[in-house]
Amino acid sequence: MANVRLEGIKRRFNNVTAIEDITFTVPDGQFWVLVGPSGCGKSTVLRTIAGLESATEGNLYIGDTLVNNIPARARDVAMVFQNYALYPHMTVAENIGFGLQMRKADPKTIKERISVVAKSLSLEHLLERKPKQLSGGQQQRVALGRAIARQPQVFLLDEPLSNLDAQLRDDTRVELKQLHQQLGITTIYVTHDQTEAMTLGDRIVVLNNGKIQQIGAPQSIYAKPANRMVATFLGNPPMNIIPAIYTNNSFKVGNQFLVCPESIRETLNPAEGQSFDLGIRPENIYINQAAKDGLVVEVKVLEPLGRETLIRAEIVGIQINVQGGRDETSQMGDRISLELDLNQLFVFDPITGNALYP
Repeated sequence: MANVRLEGIKRRFNNVTAIEDITFTVPDGQFWVLVGPSGCGKSTVLRTIAGLESATEGNLYIGDTLVNNIPARARDVAMVFQNYALYPHMTVAENIGFGLQMRKADPKTIKERISVVAKSLSLEHLLERKPKQLSGGQQQRVALGRAIARQPQVFLLDEPLSNLDAQLRDDTRVELKQLHQQLGITTIYVTHDQTEAMTLGDRIVVLNNGKIQQIGAPQSIYAKPANRMVATFLGNPPMNIIPAIYTNNSFKVGNQFLVCPESIRETLNPAEGQSFDLGIRPENIYINQAAKDGLVVEVKVLEPLGRETLIRAEIVGIQINVQGGRDETSQMGDRISLELDLNQLFVFDPITGNALYP
C-alpha cells in the first residue's frame, strides 16, 4: 500500500482544459471520493492516476515514486471500471485470477488468492460460471475481486455502482465499505452520487469545471461548504438558495422579510441594499401557520416518500424544498407559512458564489 500525491496536475485536450491545478494527497490506507457533476473532470483525474491519461503539467507520486513517465501496467494500481470489463469467455475464477496469471504468479498462489477473494466477496459458488450467467451485482463483485486479487498498492474505482438498481447499489455500498476496512488498501473512488460520497469517503474532493472546490471530511463539508456549488451539490434534497436584499436589519425576499441574525450582522457588517444569496437546508425549515417571522409560499408539488413528504414550494419564482411529515395535509396550490431556523442560515456572495457565513 502507498499514499497518492498529486501536485498541480493539469490535463489539456487540444484547446480544452479538462482538469487544472489538481493538488491533494491521499494518505496510505484511506478511502477518498472524487465527486461532482457530469463533466467536472473527476474521471480524468482517476485515469491520470491510473496512467490511462498523461498529465499535461504537474507531478504524480505513488508512494515516493514519481510516476509521470511510468506506464499504467507498471504503476501497481488496480482499476474497476463502470462497465466492469469482464472477459466473457472466462469463468469467474479465471477472471479473478487473470491479473496474477499475466504477472506469471505461481499457479498454487493464484488458486489460493482466488479462493480467498471469492470467499470475501461471497462468490465461492459462482467460480465456474461465465459473466453472462451472472447478475449485475455479481459481475460487479467479480470485477472488484479481479482487482483485489492482485493486492495492488492503490485501488481505483470509476463509478462502479452506477449500473446497479437502487437496492443493490445500497447493499454493495455497504459491502465496499466493509471490504475497505478489511483490506486497508488506499482507495480513490469516483462518483456523481453525493450519497455514495458522504457514506463511503474518509475525505471528499468536490470538483466542478475541472477545478477542486473543496476537500474535507463529509460532515465537515456538509456543515461548512466553501461555496454555493458545494452547498447545493451535497445534500438530498439540496440546500435552498434564496436571493435577498439586506435592509433595516432584515433580509428582504420579494415583499417579505426575514430578521437578520445578530451573528451575521456582526460578521458581515452588511450595507443597506446589499444583495446576498441565503442558503438553508430543507431539514431546517418547518411548516408553521402561526409563524410570525417566516415566509409564506405556494405549494407546487408534493412528493410522498413514506416516512416524509417532500414539498416543493415557490416564492417570487424561487423554488424552496421543505421536508414535511408522512401525514402532510397540504395540497397543491395551498399557501403555507414556513418557519426558518435562522441559526442554520448560510450566506453566499451572489456573484462569486463563495461562502460568506459561517
